[in-house]
Parts: sequence; C-alpha cells; structure tokens
Amino acid sequence: MAELSTVARPYAKAAFEHAVETKALADWSGMLATVAQVVADDDMRRRVLGNPRLSSAQKADALVDICGDAVDDGVRNFLRLVGQKGRLAALPAIAEQFELLKAQQEKRMDVNIVSAFPLDDGQQDKLASALAKRLNREISITTQVDSTLLGGVILRAGDTVIDGSVRGRLNRLHEALSA
Repeated sequence: MAELSTVARPYAKAAFEHAVETKALADWSGMLATVAQVVADDDMRRRVLGNPRLSSAQKADALVDICGDAVDDGVRNFLRLVGQKGRLAALPAIAEQFELLKAQQEKRMDVNIVSAFPLDDGQQDKLASALAKRLNREISITTQVDSTLLGGVILRAGDTVIDGSVRGRLNRLHEALSA
C-alpha cells in the first residue's frame, strides 16, 4: 500500500481548498482533528475499519454516526467520499496534512528545539525572533532537553533541521577526518 502521507495529500488539499472557499478553515481543522482521534482509536480500528464484513460505505456511515454532531454536513460528505475510496485509515494523516496546509496559509510554523540544557525564556524568545525573521513566519516553540548533545541546540522546523549541537559538530569533524 502507498505511504499514508502520499495517500492523504490530495484529500487534505481538497478539504483545505473547500474549507478556505467556504471560510470555515478553523471549523474544518477542529472537525478533522476529532475524526482523526476517532479513527486512531484501537477499538474503532479493530471493530469497524478492520471488519471485513462491512463495505467501505458501511464503514464510512459508522464513522459518521460515531462522530455525530461533532461534524457538519460538509465533513460527513467528505468522510463518505474518503470511505468510498477505501481510505478511512488515512484520516489521521489527512488531518495532519490539513494542519500543515493551514499553518502555511496562516504563515505559522511549529519549531522543536532540542538543547543540552534547559533554555530560559529570554533564550527562547531570542531564538523565536531570529527564526521568525529568517523564515518569515510566526513561530511556536516547543523545547526538549537532551544531555547527550553536550552543548548547543538542534532546531526542527518542518523539513528543515539545523544541527548546532556539539555532538553534531564532533560527528561532522569525525566524518571529515575519516574521509
């Protein structure tokens, strides 16, 4: 089977374009997140999505029934369409791709910073403003501490990874000397 992100991309794009067209981007975002949570549930996967006795349409209808009033008619129709194509298992990936498109539209980016030591608020603000300037986006930072880095930080912003850690520099130096 194709990679879920590849399968999800056209559905997420179609849902995103519809949400933008109908000026319901935030609503669709919330509803798709709800649907993704329902589909990600192990019991739901086993009883409904993994049930070979149910047709794709029946699985989609069951999902619509479970979601109930948490989704509007547009999302219900979307779920039925995705179900007809046998792609209900891809709904969490569709919701994730949708959020990426939404963040791009809103010029917003989530950045994960892994540092050797805890960063204080001033350091986080300085990194956020430098990244906002460089990426031309509103930046939301999450931080983690990894003492194996020895020093420095690793920044992950979307597909971009900036490794400014001492461990990373030592590894690059080792590779250069070994070549």
